[in-house]
Amino acid sequence: MRYQLELTLRHAEGALARVLGTAERRGFRPVSVDGEAQPDGDRWHLRMTVEGERSDESLQQQLAKLYDCLSVEVVPCP
Repeated sequence: MRYQLELTLRHAEGALARVLGTAERRGFRPVSVDGEAQPDGDRWHLRMTVEGERSDESLQQQLAKLYDCLSVEVVPCP
């Protein structure tokens, strides 16, 4: 199953690596990653597509626990 993730991250060193590592450890394979800095410069908006057989809820819950992750939304891709 393929999922689209919309995340807001703190602009911190290693934030992207922590998000990617968490997704991979939960059994999801990143397919695409796109991001941009917010105008205030303290946050990043990240769009990521992942594939995996596990529930999207497990990934959303684990990403939400990351200190750098301010918000996360997971939507199944059509």
